Order: sequence, then C-alpha cells, then structure tokens
Amino acid sequence: MQINELLTAVCELGASDLHLKVGNHPVARIKGRLMPMTQFKRLVQEDTIAMAYSIMASDKQKSKFKDNLDLDLAYSVPSLGRFRCNVFNQRGTVGLVLRVIPRRIYSIEDLMLPKVLAKICEEQRGMVLVTGTTGSGKSTTLAAMIDLINATRIEHVLTIEDPIEYLHRDNQSIVNQREVGADCTSFSAALRAALRQDPDVILVGEMRDLETIETALHAAETGHLVFSTLHTLDATETINRIISVFPPHHQKQVRLQMAAVLKAVISQRLVPRSDGQGRVPAVEVLITTETVRTCIEDKDKTKNLRDVISAGTSQYGMQTFDQSLYFLLKQDLITEEEALKRATNVGEFKLKLEGVSSASDAARVNMENQMHISQGAGRESGGKAPQALPDPILPPKSSTTPMPPPQTDLKIGLGR
Repeated sequence: MQINELLTAVCELGASDLHLKVGNHPVARIKGRLMPMTQFKRLVQEDTIAMAYSIMASDKQKSKFKDNLDLDLAYSVPSLGRFRCNVFNQRGTVGLVLRVIPRRIYSIEDLMLPKVLAKICEEQRGMVLVTGTTGSGKSTTLAAMIDLINATRIEHVLTIEDPIEYLHRDNQSIVNQREVGADCTSFSAALRAALRQDPDVILVGEMRDLETIETALHAAETGHLVFSTLHTLDATETINRIISVFPPHHQKQVRLQMAAVLKAVISQRLVPRSDGQGRVPAVEVLITTETVRTCIEDKDKTKNLRDVISAGTSQYGMQTFDQSLYFLLKQDLITEEEALKRATNVGEFKLKLEGVSSASDAARVNMENQMHISQGAGRESGGKAPQALPDPILPPKSSTTPMPPPQTDLKIGLGR
C-alpha cells in the first residue's frame, strides 16, 4: 500500500483529510464526516513508518521528527495536488493526518463568505484576524483574501507559513512565500526579518506565541497590512486571548495597541448543508469602529462586543454567529437542529425562531431584513452554483421601498 495510492482515492472521494493509524483502515473525512476506507487493509506499524518517511523530503525532516516526535510538512504529488501533513507518535506507533489543499484558490464568492470581506481587503494598514477551530476553513478564507489583493493591487505580499499551503503566483502583486523550517527558523524570526524586506501585506500563518503576536502588532503599527489566524471561537474570545498572552502590567498598553491597529476579526464555523452537499460557513464579522475601540480599550466593556456587532449589521456589514446562522436557516441552507447546535446563545436563538423578540431586537428588525444570503455550493462542491436555484427570501413590499429583483448569483451579501 502506497501513500500516493491512498491520496488518489481520497481526492476521488472529494475528502478533505486522510487519517492513518496503526490497527485501523485508512479513514477519510468527507464533507465533515469520518468514513473508513474499508477497500484498503488495516494498517500495521511498518505501513505507517514507510508512508511517513516516504513524504519526508530530507534527512533534516527525518531528524527533526526523531527529535520532536511530530512534524509538520507539505507534500506534493504531480498531477494530483498538494497536501498539508502532520506525522506524530501515539502509543509507540506512528500516525499521519494529511489535509488536501485544493489546486485552485477559491474566491470569496465561491466560498459563500460575506461580501464585506472584499471591502476588508481594501485596507492599507492594520491587522485582520481570521479565527476558528481546526478545520473551519481559516486557511482557505485567507487564501481567497490574499488572492483578491494579488489580483487587484500592486503590492509586495509576503507570507510566512508552516507549511506553505496554497501557492500564489505573481499577478498584480509580487508574492514571496516563506516556509518555517525550510526558509526561516520561526514565525517570529521571519516576521522580524520581514520588516526589512519592504512588504506592504504580510500573512502570518499563525500567531502562536508572545513574540510573534508582539512583532505582528508592531508590523501593523508601522504601516503594514497584517493577516493572521488564531484558534478562537469568536471575536470577543480573540481579543481576550491576545491580551492574556501578555504579562498583566503590559495588558493596558496592548489593549491600546489592539484598538489602534485592529481592522477586523472574521470568525467562522462550517455547518453541514441541509441538502447534504458539503458544508456552508457561518461567519461572525467584527469591523473596528469607535465603539469597538472603546470596548477593546476597557476590559469591563469587552464583554459587550457581541451586542455591538449585532447592532452594526446594516451600517458596517458586521454580523454575529447567531445572525449568520439565522439567515442560513431562513434560506434552508442548514437545518434547525444544526443551527441550534452551533448557536452562541441557544435560548435567545430559540426565542427568535419562535418569533419572540426583545425590545432591542425589535429595534433592529428593519436592519436585519436588509441582510440576505443567496444559495451557493461552497468549496466542497467546487465553488460553483447549482443548476437550479430556489428564489431567495426577500424583504416584504412597502409603499416607499421597491422590492429588489430575485438574486441569481452565489454570494452572501449585506444589503444597505
């Protein structure tokens, strides 16, 4: 059994990940669900060791694996594609997980992401964070945003990744991609060096430690546009996580820095589609406004960010997870069961489904009616539109506001 044989089968199945564990059949994650590949035999230790060493391109990688007992790397198969791999030890055996990296870079529209993300890509300086759990599509979203900048702006884009996932070719911009371990020693070291390499846009694959976060904040302060990721669930947790990394006596200063440089936080979760055709992103979007800056600067007000996001839907294009889930549900893209599983405030979400609104919610009804989500396919269905589209839900007719024409594209839009 060869690793390329398994990866070919995984790609044919449209899976996102391949899990290899001694004693089990190979397991593929297809549209979010783990499926045993029983057409292949159960793996033994010799199989996984042979596969692990076959994807390690150098003695340096093999030595690093022996020393650290786990290793991140990228693996390419001609005519098949690229894969992000992690090799690790577990209970004295070797295991592997390989993530399929799509050949094409999907656009914001293909991925059914809010259109406001395209506007965020127009920022000239500051920090933009894309957050979510592992497997929530952070890398794919970042690739779409970098690709949009590459196609529309004349800039020097520098990425620091571990490992390099999506390959960006020069378009309007010059794109240089550095891989930790191969082209640089660490995120923080590469980020410090980046400030002397005349970048306009910097992508930091992950802000893992205090030094990287501190350097990224400094880069944003000095006039660069910095993109990065964090494994946090929503905007409020993202702010708190960054602040908590610093010693207590520095946290006030960091709050002031964050308030000054943060441009947006995009948090996402992938939700199974009701038609079974893959998953659709539920996305929380925070855009920095004066009110948001005040909430970041004052630790007692940070907990109010969710309400601020909810109130900024129409004017700024912000939305909470619950708002995103609600609109996905209204369009029959997801089921009520899946929406309730992922709602931030399940009690309020149930009341909203039952038609019960608080006074503050009632004041926002007109604003929320302007948000619409049209049908789409997403990455797992190739990013293309289905052949037949149901009519989108439209705001009710009124004497002063004409009804907009039915939407036929595959975009998540925020009406104004």
